[in-house]
Formats: sequence, C-alpha cells, structure tokens
Amino acid sequence: MQEHTGPVLSARSAENGVMAAFASMLDTRTGLVFVKATPSDSPLAWTYRHEARVTEAAPVAPPLLWQAEGGGWLLYGYGALVGRHPSFAPGSPDLLPVVKALSTVAELHWPVEISKKPLSDRLAGFIPAGGEGALDGASLSHTDAGEFNLLVTGSGVRLLDWALSCPGPAWADTALWVPRMIAAGHTPEQADYVARQVPAYRDADAERLGIFARTVHAFWTARTREAPLPQRVKLTEAAERWALTTRLRG
Repeated sequence: MQEHTGPVLSARSAENGVMAAFASMLDTRTGLVFVKATPSDSPLAWTYRHEARVTEAAPVAPPLLWQAEGGGWLLYGYGALVGRHPSFAPGSPDLLPVVKALSTVAELHWPVEISKKPLSDRLAGFIPAGGEGALDGASLSHTDAGEFNLLVTGSGVRLLDWALSCPGPAWADTALWVPRMIAAGHTPEQADYVARQVPAYRDADAERLGIFARTVHAFWTARTREAPLPQRVKLTEAAERWALTTRLRG
C-alpha cells in the first residue's frame, strides 16, 4: 500500500456508515487518503470491486485514487473529503444541498459496462401484487443515502459508500429519502414537498411512487422483524406513514 501512499504518519478508523473489514483515514506525507480494504477471498470482495467501478462514474462520489491487491487483501484508496453528516430535520440548511446532490445523481445513466441486477430485482419480494414494472429503470441509483452515507463539504453534498448501487428509476434515491425525512421529523406532506425539488421525483408517475412507497414499507417491516434496531423501527414507522399518504392520494 505504501507504494501508493508513501509513509503513513497516522491513521484514524472510520466510525460511522462503513461496513468494511478495514476502513481508515490515513495521514500521509502527500496528504489524507481514505482506505477501504477486505480479504480478497471474502464473499463480499465483489462489492468493493463494484463500488470502485461505480465510483468512477459518479461525480458526487469520493474520487478513486488507486486500487491494489496483495498479501491476500484488496485495497482501495479514495480522496479524503472533509465535512459533516447532514441533518434531515425540518428547516435544516442541509436539505437544499442534499436536493442538489440527488438531482445530479438522478441525471446519470447506469454504466452499461457494469453488470448489476436492478433495484426491481432486489425488491421483487416486497412489490405489491399488480405493481410489477413500477421499479424498472436504468439510472444510476445509490440506494443507501442515509445520513451517514452523505457528507456536507465545502463543494456541496457528496455521497459515500456506493457498494449497494444498482440500476433503478431516476427518482429512486429521492423517494428513498422521503421516509428518512419523515423519521427526522417531517410530515409525509412536508417530506414530499422537499423531495419535489428534485426534478426526477417531481416528474415521476404518482402511481409508481405509490407502489414504491408500499414496497419500501414492506422491505423495512421485514428488516425490522429480523432485527428490531431503533433506527429500523423509526424508518418502518416513517415508511408506513408515507405509504398510507400515497394510498390516500391515489
């Protein structure tokens, strides 16, 4: 690794939002670099390769500086970003920068050279009867844009951790943000109003959004049943309120 970084002066392990076997901010003589690594024989090693390839196609992602393999490990060096995680609460000054970042992502097509099952396949078991096709799309979708995977920097909001990215509707990331805003204190109507500042979400078909809301509620219900962590409980409740609101509108 030091052939890429030079001598490492200090290291600080990542605290939030990273599931890597090794994730650390390294201070080197040439500056800061964020390194993620995993054993090359890990069943999840493919996600690191996938994330690195997608990151190169996403302008709001940290820049990939180098990648290396040796000693039984895969290592990826990303440009270090300085910032803080945003607040999704009502009135937060972070909401508009998040809107701008999601608007940028929504305009990106999925890189055709990267093979990945679409979001519709991932959530197929949770789509309500008759909703087949509602989640189809070929846009670049992060799919995990929670607070800890977003960073407010001097140049705008950046999206971290692209391991779960896949093809999906252009409005998918914004729609997935709606229950997170509700969990942070918005009413469903307030969250929808903020989300509509993203053109792809504003122009989305209302019936498809309603089907997606019910799908997300079913997904979080299942996740919470498996492991009722406090944040999952909040997201499940928020997704239920959103799904009910879209039903009433329909």
